[in-house]
Amino acid sequence: MALEVMAQASAPIPLDVAFRVEPGELLALVGHSGSGKTTLLRTIAGLWTPETARVSVGGAAWLDTGARVNLPPHRRRVGLVFQNYALFPHMTAAQNVMAAMMRPDPVEAERILDLVNLQGLGARRPAQLSGGQQQRVAVARALARRPEALLLDEPFSAVDRATRDRLYSEIIALRAHLGMPVVLVTHDVNEAQILADRMVVIADGRMLRAGTTAEVMADADALRAMGIRELAAMLPATVVAQLPDGLTQLEAPTGPLFLPNVEASPGTRVRIRILAQEVILARSRPEGLSAQNIVAGTVARIAPGQGPGVLVHVAIGDHEIIARITRRAADQLALRQGDPVHAIVKSMSVARDHVATVQPDPKAG
Repeated sequence: MALEVMAQASAPIPLDVAFRVEPGELLALVGHSGSGKTTLLRTIAGLWTPETARVSVGGAAWLDTGARVNLPPHRRRVGLVFQNYALFPHMTAAQNVMAAMMRPDPVEAERILDLVNLQGLGARRPAQLSGGQQQRVAVARALARRPEALLLDEPFSAVDRATRDRLYSEIIALRAHLGMPVVLVTHDVNEAQILADRMVVIADGRMLRAGTTAEVMADADALRAMGIRELAAMLPATVVAQLPDGLTQLEAPTGPLFLPNVEASPGTRVRIRILAQEVILARSRPEGLSAQNIVAGTVARIAPGQGPGVLVHVAIGDHEIIARITRRAADQLALRQGDPVHAIVKSMSVARDHVATVQPDPKAG
């Protein structure tokens, strides 16, 4: 059942946003602090009511100001994960999960904890769990409501980067078991691009751009709102081998790629985020470079960037790499749509948190 949201308000901030999230789809609401992202989540959950709004799931209205429909939060089948998790400190993990159930069921609570990789930890209280484990309990509690929509409000902001990387992979794996629409609020463009199917960029309460992650990341206006340095392309790849020199060999649509120490076994499918500012272009294949990743492609289009920059989209099969270069460099190379080029990516320019596991090797374990 699809989630449909429309909200308009003049206070506490101007708000004018509408979007739809399909079943099983994860949509990221992206924007700076104060842009209205969390206000929209509170609207969906029934914690705040705008002047004009409609929220429905599968056509059934939770909120319709025009029809004077406004279900209270407990009557909305919604799961909400807060930034600080809001776990009951005196309850065990299993008890926290059961607190969200209509009819507490210890067996079902353990099943849901297993789903979020907390096997055997149901008897521990929050203080006995790591930050990442507490986050998983919060997700399990949200799922225990059997929600028709799952809302995630900056759910990874309270954990360290290494834990966050692991949680990204777990959320990606968990989504295979989720049939409801999922809305993620984040200001982290890397997080949105790794996890989301679609993105909505919000600035000052208004929707600047909505579309697939690739469409949004190719939109110059949206990028200016998010910070154009975040512009990146996503490539699927499969881990081939862990090499003795510390590099990991992967196979991507671009051909072989070599990245530093991707912690995954051969056969694991991953998604790689390649920042546009880290890509160099050459007319012919360069020789004598330290860069390990050189791939051939075709200029798909050249778009205005910011200041003296341009964005060159390089097609490699059905995928793209984006290069952010100066207009002068593009003129010197005389780049035109359809021209063959080579994209150069330094191995060390791809950060560890820009590689996320999509699906482990089915032969492993």
